[in-house]
Amino acid sequence: MSDSILDSIHINFDSQSLWVLNSALALVMFGIALDISISDFKKLAKNPKPIFIGAFSQFFMLPLVTFLLVLIIKPIPSVALGMFMVAACPGGNISNFITHFSNGNSALSVCLTAIATLLAVFLTPYNLNFWGSLYSPTAVLLKQVAIEPLDMVKLVFLLLGIPLFLGVLINHYKPIFAKKSAYILKYVSLVFFIILIFLALYKNIDIFLNYILYVFWIVVIHNIIAFATGFSLAKAFGLSVENTKAITIETGIQNSGLGLLLIFTFFNGLGGMALLTAFWGIWHLISGLVLANLWRNKNNMIKRKLT
Repeated sequence: MSDSILDSIHINFDSQSLWVLNSALALVMFGIALDISISDFKKLAKNPKPIFIGAFSQFFMLPLVTFLLVLIIKPIPSVALGMFMVAACPGGNISNFITHFSNGNSALSVCLTAIATLLAVFLTPYNLNFWGSLYSPTAVLLKQVAIEPLDMVKLVFLLLGIPLFLGVLINHYKPIFAKKSAYILKYVSLVFFIILIFLALYKNIDIFLNYILYVFWIVVIHNIIAFATGFSLAKAFGLSVENTKAITIETGIQNSGLGLLLIFTFFNGLGGMALLTAFWGIWHLISGLVLANLWRNKNNMIKRKLT
């Protein structure tokens, strides 16, 4: 495959669809935030070690190992930039559900999502620019696009920061309403968001079918390494099984929806970036549920042996 082909392709996603994607992402974040209370932060403030490790895993270790993976496999520039974009994003919207399903620490998962979301306002643009600039082929793409980091910070704040703040505020003053609303809104908006990703791929089905085999193995390897990074770091610091599960999942389930939105907004749907990020959004749902199911079955087997 010629490097210039996929690097020069742009995914078709019109302004109206982009506006709907914006709204869906903000709704998903708002639904998650309705489940977060100020007391959750207070509890974890007494034992902040897992929070620090989780944030370090997401915003430093994952971008670092992604950079090393890019140096090893040398993907075409737009795909490499897509890998940096995914690694720069905070934990994914479905990570809380998957952590709960795997019998991990759900409270830690929810708080990590909240804190990572706040950090992402600044660290997502910074990490993308920093690591992308270190690899010369992607540095060229970044110069061609010439994005303004402050514009990206503003957009991330609008999409993640404001919904998070409003959700926590409503939970604090109207906890019963928040609990009822969160159950419906979180899953309805998530399903809606997943449908939008599939529609984006469907509108560009020819590009997807022609190049999916190229990004498939990269996404799978990258995702496995992301899970392994979170798991290894949590184990190295001697965290509990429940906390290890939460950090593993938070590191391996990235907010690819945010990545896609930034790609459509600032990179004009750059082919390799958009294709890799969109496929990551599908694949991490599969890999996350498989991992959670393995952990859940193992936990049930241990319980049966004890009884």
